[in-house]
Amino acid sequence: MSGICGQKQSNMKISESDLIINPDGSIYHLNLLPEDIAETVITVGDPDRVGEVSKYFDQVELKKGKREFITHTGFVGKKRLTVLSTGIGTDNIDIVFNELDALVNIDFETREIKKELTSLTIVRIGTSGAVQPDIPMGTLLASSHGLGMDALMSYYQQQLSGDEQLLMNDIKAHFGHLENINPYLTAADDTLLNTIGKDMHQGITITAPGFYAPQGRLVRAKNAVPDFISLINSFRSNRRRITNLEMETAGIYALAKVLGHKALSVNAILASRVNFEFSSNPNKMVEQAIKTVLERI
Repeated sequence: MSGICGQKQSNMKISESDLIINPDGSIYHLNLLPEDIAETVITVGDPDRVGEVSKYFDQVELKKGKREFITHTGFVGKKRLTVLSTGIGTDNIDIVFNELDALVNIDFETREIKKELTSLTIVRIGTSGAVQPDIPMGTLLASSHGLGMDALMSYYQQQLSGDEQLLMNDIKAHFGHLENINPYLTAADDTLLNTIGKDMHQGITITAPGFYAPQGRLVRAKNAVPDFISLINSFRSNRRRITNLEMETAGIYALAKVLGHKALSVNAILASRVNFEFSSNPNKMVEQAIKTVLERI
């Protein structure tokens, strides 16, 4: 295994209730064996999108699925890749990232953490809505940071870098009047941002715990946070601004950092939340994102 990640923990067995392994030796939700995944993983939300990525593989060696978690592993040239669907939301990201980490960093026979730890490279290809008027539909946007408005990281210990803490201070000042919301922030992996994300729009991506009111949509139920989109797009911290809104990126970045993996989120912008527009050809935009990531990964 190539990469080293995280801090080594005490060499004690992980209980059967903390780490559930199926009778066939696969991890509980993903239904995968340790040898089933590559060290480079592409995540997508929609299970149907897995095949839209793997159709560009030169060889597909494995197809497995359970619930919303569909996995294809194969090769592009000599590079082994896994593409995996997460479903929607950071509750699913919690499952996927802990189980991916277990597959490479826990010995399933002894239930102990391995002495040599592996750092996965994980790239999300997702869809998103822009909250700035100068970001047109069809844009490919790389998230420089994930800003979580959900509760996931209230359950994990997280350490911020100095730059993250300075940005977080401005975020808390801007959003501090919102009751019962405790934002968390994590930066993208610098190397991935500057390679796969090169020449893309970049900005802070907000991750919401829902699609409707948590993203400022008003259908029939009344919103508790009025003018949420205006609040989001007015944020500035030096030259940093919030660019888009979705449901997974912050959880991906935060858990990747906690577990010692490298992560980047690439967003196909399908909607303009300030211009009240939605793409008439979303599949074309997603296809462009897939091709770009595969070329650069």
